Amino acid sequence: MTLRVAYLVNQYPKVSHSFIRREILALEACGLTVSRFALRSQGSELVDAADQQELTKTRFILGGGIAQRLGRLLTGSIKVAVHRPRSFLQALQLALRCSWRSDRGILLHLAYFAEACVLWNWLVEENILHIHAHFGTNSTTVAMLCSALGKVSYSFTVHGPEEFDKVQAIALPEKINRAAFVVAISSYCKSQLYRWCSLKQWSKIHVVRCGIDDSFLAQTPVPIPDQPRFVCIGRLTEQKGQFLLIEAAKQLVNEGFQFKLVLIGDGELREAIESSIQAAGLENTIELFGWANSDTIRQELLASRAMVLPSFAEGLPVVLMESLALHRPVITTHINGIPELVRSGISGWLVPPGDLDELTAAMREALQCPTAQLEQMGLAGANRTAQQHNITTEAKKLAGLFTGATNYVPPAVDASSSLPDPAAATLTESRL
Repeated sequence: MTLRVAYLVNQYPKVSHSFIRREILALEACGLTVSRFALRSQGSELVDAADQQELTKTRFILGGGIAQRLGRLLTGSIKVAVHRPRSFLQALQLALRCSWRSDRGILLHLAYFAEACVLWNWLVEENILHIHAHFGTNSTTVAMLCSALGKVSYSFTVHGPEEFDKVQAIALPEKINRAAFVVAISSYCKSQLYRWCSLKQWSKIHVVRCGIDDSFLAQTPVPIPDQPRFVCIGRLTEQKGQFLLIEAAKQLVNEGFQFKLVLIGDGELREAIESSIQAAGLENTIELFGWANSDTIRQELLASRAMVLPSFAEGLPVVLMESLALHRPVITTHINGIPELVRSGISGWLVPPGDLDELTAAMREALQCPTAQLEQMGLAGANRTAQQHNITTEAKKLAGLFTGATNYVPPAVDASSSLPDPAAATLTESRL
């Protein structure tokens, strides 16, 4: 009998969520049937044909106009209340408990509860007994509440760092406690989850790394070009460090270096970044490309000497895997799970986040480095990426976890229990 699971993501498909698409397709190649669900659509941003195809396979809880959404939420809630009144009240109680210490408040948690009712009805229709959510924030809240309605277990993947910035506000300990299992994308991520659950919960936390497929892993190595060119791939936000990158580029230009820096991505800071480029007089050095599909990303990476990503906060960016798989070294920051993939001086450069001088020095060295040395670094990075981030290998691990989760019985909602005391959490944090 084919194992059926549901995937739930806040926004899917999405330009920056290609790793989820690869994971789903790899699971299906393992023989699983995966139904895609998302809270919202990001269809207007999609540029990749593979993402556009995923759009046709995804059901959206908050799809359609306002009247359609409200009608769907109301109808779904009434159906559950009529057919499972006790479970309805217990799950509602859990939603209210989670809202007490959340930054989202009661109204949003009531909305999450209604979304969970819609999803529960859909899962019953499709005879699906397990949900897997990506990111430990509101999508996992909906999955947890859906599970509390009965008959369905859930698991979730934590990426960081957002989940670890607001552990109590998103009820992360409660989510770990009630989940069949929890996936961490790196050993660092696993260590942070260990901090926020009891020792008896550690066995349910597993490392399953984000992966890439043969469209990157099976590429014949292309020689690194002599042209001095960098590429930076990521949403245009504060945490990606593009403003610092502009300052580093300005310093190198002032030193007499001539090179091209291509920024692939878009976001809320596009206008501010454009203004910063103009103020620095770097219009002929830095190009704002916008979003690109997978083929264009491959072409841009292959046309570069190195990829640079000076992020201040990350989990473990898939673009680093893509760059290394194509034998292109990377310049990035020594944060979270990144050092588990990138080895400084071997497959690229790791610099302290926010350190302009170190970032500039690494870019300077990449510009001056002989191509033969860069290719040696790229080879080392490609080998490590193939070992750690093959999506087929990682999907098999995840498929095994799903098989074991089918018999998991979530704990009942206990009216006498409570979420962790915020005063105790503050005391714990003060000791770190």
